[in-house]
Amino acid sequence: MKDTEKIVEEGLLTGDPTDENAKAYEPDHKEESVKEGHKAGFVNIVGNPNVGKSTLMNDLVGERISIITQKAQTTRHRIMGIVNTPDYQIVYSDTPGVLKPKYKLQESMLEFSEGALTDADILVYVTDVVEDAEKNKDFLDRVAREKIPVLVVINKIDLLKGQDALEGIVSKWHKRLPNAEIFPTSALEHFNVDNLKARIVELLPVSAPFFGKDALTDKPARFFVTEIIREKLLLMYDKEIPYSTEVIVEKFDEKEGAIHIMAVIYVERDSQKGIIIGKGGDKIKKVGISARADIEKFFGKKVYLELFVKVEKDWRNRDNKLREFGYKE
Repeated sequence: MKDTEKIVEEGLLTGDPTDENAKAYEPDHKEESVKEGHKAGFVNIVGNPNVGKSTLMNDLVGERISIITQKAQTTRHRIMGIVNTPDYQIVYSDTPGVLKPKYKLQESMLEFSEGALTDADILVYVTDVVEDAEKNKDFLDRVAREKIPVLVVINKIDLLKGQDALEGIVSKWHKRLPNAEIFPTSALEHFNVDNLKARIVELLPVSAPFFGKDALTDKPARFFVTEIIREKLLLMYDKEIPYSTEVIVEKFDEKEGAIHIMAVIYVERDSQKGIIIGKGGDKIKKVGISARADIEKFFGKKVYLELFVKVEKDWRNRDNKLREFGYKE
C-alpha cells in the first residue's frame, strides 16, 4: 500500500490461504427441527455510556462478543450475541451508549441505540449506582412509554456500601420507570446475572429460532478482528486519538492452521498517524503484538498480522466514509 506505514507481526502461515472461512461467524439459516413450545426473541441492551452494557452482554452470552474498556463510547455498532439451547434462542443486542451527538459518527451511533427501541421483544435498560437518572431524559422518556417488558439493570452494586444505599437507588428507579422490573447486579462479579437471564427466558415469546442453532453472532469474522484491534487502540492511546481511529480488515485469508490478516487503521490527521505509529514504530508494534494474541485466542489459530496506518481526513463527519465503514446504509 503506497504512502502507508506498515508493521508486520510474525506469525505462522503455511500453504496458500483462502477466504472461504472469512464469514464463519455469520448465522446459518438452514432448516432445523425445533421443539414444540420453543421460545425465541430479541433482547436489546440500551443505556448511557460506561455503565457496563458490554460487560453484561458478554456475561449473558457467555462469550466475549463486545469489547470492554473503562473509556466511554467503546461500542460503536449494534452487536448481536446469540444464546441457544434446545428450548430457546435469545438474540441479545449490545448498543452504543446514548449521547448527544457532536459529529456524524455519533449521530449514527445514536441511531443504532434508538433503533433498538423499535424491534425488541424485551428491553434491558442498564444504569449504574452513580449516574444521574435524568441523563439523556428524552431517551429515558421513550423507554418509559414502551409496551414491551422493560428490565432495569442497576449495575456496579459492588461499589455500594450498605443496603440502605441500594434501596434508595432501587426506589428512585421504581418511581422513574414504574412498569419496569428492577435487577440490582454486578456484571463484573456475575452477581444476580443468572436471575436476570432466567427472567428473560420466562418473558421470551414462543417462536421458532431466527438464526441457526449453532450461531454465536450475526457478525462476520472480520468484524471481531477490527474490534480487537480497536480495543487495543482504546487501551494504549489517550485523549481523542483512539476515538479518531477506525479499523478496516482488507484481507482475511484462512486455512486449517493459520490466518493471514491485513488491517488498516484510519486516522483523521497526519499528526495522529505519527502518534499511532510511535518512534520507530514502537507503539504500533505493541498494538500488533497485543491484538494478535487476542485474535489467536478468539479463533484458536496462529495469526500472521499486518497493520497499516492511513490518513482519511475528517472521516467521522463524512457521509461517504461512514457508509463505507458500515455506520450508514
